[in-house]
Amino acid sequence: MLKAVQILGCSSGLTIVSQRLTKTRKSSSTVSFLSNPLKLSTFSSSLTSTSPRKTLCFNSTRMSASSLPGSDPVPKSPAFVSVQSAGDVHVRKIKFCQWCGGPTKHEIPDGEEKLRAICTHCDKIAYQNPKMVVGCLIEHEDKVLLCKRNIQPSHGLWTLPAGYLEVGESAAEGAMRETWEEAGATVEVVSPFAQLDIPLIGQTYVIFLAKLKNLDFAPGPESLECRLFALDEIPFDSLAFSSIYVTLNLYLEDLKKGKVKFHYGTINKRPGSSPSDIRAFSLDYHLQP
Repeated sequence: MLKAVQILGCSSGLTIVSQRLTKTRKSSSTVSFLSNPLKLSTFSSSLTSTSPRKTLCFNSTRMSASSLPGSDPVPKSPAFVSVQSAGDVHVRKIKFCQWCGGPTKHEIPDGEEKLRAICTHCDKIAYQNPKMVVGCLIEHEDKVLLCKRNIQPSHGLWTLPAGYLEVGESAAEGAMRETWEEAGATVEVVSPFAQLDIPLIGQTYVIFLAKLKNLDFAPGPESLECRLFALDEIPFDSLAFSSIYVTLNLYLEDLKKGKVKFHYGTINKRPGSSPSDIRAFSLDYHLQP
């Protein structure tokens, strides 16, 4: 996200010297994510430049799907509690050392704060890091390309072509590869559109805006169908993941305002909610220029 901020700063002729994001807590705006147009009330967060007369400003908004019919309020407990608990669960699943095969113990190493899996034979510590998911939001004549999944999870539901970044490729290269694998489409990446962190499951989504180089596309092995949807026909009730739900809503809101922008946000899934409930979330620290 900071790289994107630096790019935005350079394109505006600004030299960014401070990258501290200050979140004002006087307002607690909550907006529902629906397929209808969103109205986003904001409070400010800014990055300052070397000149006091030039400020690169970001609007920070908290959004949720909690006001949808039949939804329960999003719990007010701190998000980091859920993240810590989820991290501990994943750590305790590591029973054996990946280096020597010895059994592990689960302790907090000296000088650290988190539970780790430590080998009882070679003493090596297994560190776990988030996975990066990369994909493309493909625009073509006021339509977007979606794929119907042929694999679990969310078999039979619609998604943007996206998948895990591989070692040895850039995020843009990975997004184009995933688009080819899932939709048989060759695309040109236009710009980064969104970075969405999901701490509870240890994933970061990086979605790029892209254009089709031609109209030759067809479902790959992981897709049942690929289709260009008109903007008012996007199947919001049949989307696979919260991240895709958020991305497409942000895109439609940008189009309504007449300018597509870069977005950063943290998707906090509601503790105890089903993975299939794509509306059980809040989007926190939503930043946009």
